[in-house]
Parts: sequence; C-alpha cells; structure tokens
Amino acid sequence: MYNFFLDGAYALSDRVALIHPARFLFNAGSTPKAWNQKMLADPHLKVTWYEADSGKVFPGTDIKGGIAVTYRDATRKLGPIGVYTSFDELNNIYRKVCVKKTFRSLSEIVFSRTIYRLTDTLHQEHPEALGQLSKGHPYDMSTNIFQALQQIFFAQKPEDDRHYIRILGREENERVFRWVRKDYVNEPENLCRWKVYLPAANGSGSLGEVLTTPMIGEPMIGSTETFISVGSFATRAEAEACLKYVKTKFARAMLGILKVTQHNPPEKWRFVPLQDFTEQSDIDWGQSVAKIDRQLYAKYGLSEAEVAFIEGKVKEMA
Repeated sequence: MYNFFLDGAYALSDRVALIHPARFLFNAGSTPKAWNQKMLADPHLKVTWYEADSGKVFPGTDIKGGIAVTYRDATRKLGPIGVYTSFDELNNIYRKVCVKKTFRSLSEIVFSRTIYRLTDTLHQEHPEALGQLSKGHPYDMSTNIFQALQQIFFAQKPEDDRHYIRILGREENERVFRWVRKDYVNEPENLCRWKVYLPAANGSGSLGEVLTTPMIGEPMIGSTETFISVGSFATRAEAEACLKYVKTKFARAMLGILKVTQHNPPEKWRFVPLQDFTEQSDIDWGQSVAKIDRQLYAKYGLSEAEVAFIEGKVKEMA
C-alpha cells in the first residue's frame, strides 16, 4: 500500500522525503508494475539512502528488497533513477554490459515456472481431478501436484502402451521425478529439448548468493511450478555450457541487479547477457567455471576493481 502514500504526498507538496520499502527500485513486489516504471522514470526523484537489511533499520522486521529513503522535488531534475543498484561498481558493470545496441538478454530463453500445464484430456478422462486441485486452478502444475493427483503421477513408469514423460518436482523436501501420460501435459517449446532447471524461488535476494543446485533437464522431462527452466537446446553440450554460465560469479552478479527477493522469474534475468552456448562461441565452455568467469570479465572489459568487486561479493558455486 505504500505507493498510495507516496502518490498522496506528492499531490500535497513539491518537496517530499519518505522512508519506505524499496522493492519498486528493482521492479519487484506487489506494487503495480506501471507504478514502479513511473517512479523509476521520474526525473524529479532520487534515492538518498538504501539499506538491503530492513532489520538494521527496524529490528525484528524482514522486508524483502530492503528500505529506501527517497526525495522528490517537483521543481528540480534529480533523476531519473532508471536501473538502480546500491553499488557503484555494479552500476559501472551494468553500463559496460547492458547499455549497448547489441545487448541481448538471457531472459529471452528463461521460461516461466507456469509453462507446464495440465490438459483438457486429463480432465475429460479424470473428472474427479477438478475436486482434487485448488479452486480456480484446474490446469496448474502446482508444487503439490504429485500429492493432489496420485492417480495421475507415478513413481514407476506404467507397463502399458501409453506414451509417458517425466515431471521434476519436490516431495517431502526432496527433488523427485514422476511419470505422467504425455497427453495429460501440454508441450512447451523445451519439453522435447535439453534445458537447465533452477528453483523458482531461491535464497533471500542478497547479492551473490548461491543458486540452489541447478541441474540439466533431458528431453521429455517437464517440471512443476517449483522450477523455472533455461534454454531449449538441441544438444546436451549446449545445456552443460548454460549450466556452467548460470554458476559463474559474473552471471549471478548481473542477476543480482534485479533479484532482490527470493523469487526468480524470467524478468529478473533481464540484465544477464545472453551467450552463444555452441562450439562457435567466443567463450570456451570446456573450461572450469572460474576460468569461464575470467573469460567473461575480459569479454566485457571489466576493470581490476570491478573484477575484485564480483570476486569478493559473489559466492563460489561448485
């Protein structure tokens, strides 16, 4: 609701300073996206102070995305904020990497957690399923789908003449695969191709945190809403290259520009540059993740100080 208070204050005075949640700075949270964009594009608004850990300001609180003090002066040009980070080094890296006409985003090949859906065929053959699923969500491949539709999802592949695929999900806090008839699930672009699976929610949103165990997804494997997927690759080698890339400190530093909460949807990957994951790439994907990082630092012309910032802030992944 804090957006209403800000708008109301701006209607009352030309000069306004307020302390409030900061998620809008990263186009995150429950405030309307249009309002977030309006604020980020406002030439009269600036951030005077930011703290990622709300508990340092208001003990005992956990406000995802942190706390900001903003100042707006309708009589002066102070902004716009545009893309916000609280680190000068990361601002410089962003300008080197993203502010180019040739820039393409990894988010182009990051698929939402909701791309896998149940079908009308399932509901026609199993009318009881409607009562077993959450009201208003008859097609969702929800996180508890294996428990909700135990007559549909099987630990072992049934011995019949039907065509089955596997679905990656979680059960009793463990990653598991379940078999389901192929015609009970839609067919997104990457179902029949190689991809990388990542949690749809991960960590707290702090810069440089580890992504929880990304993994290769083989053809004919889909997932519940617990996961997002990256890529729709023709070969396993491309998927393995992509897996190494999302493990790099460079890619996760760029992810940290927008990912300030636990949520990890495709739009948070907007400032992670897309790479060529084939053998024709300018990156040698056969090297270790650490050596790939060094190739990426050189590719984007990062200074010694910028490299030291990433190396110091971003945790290593195995």
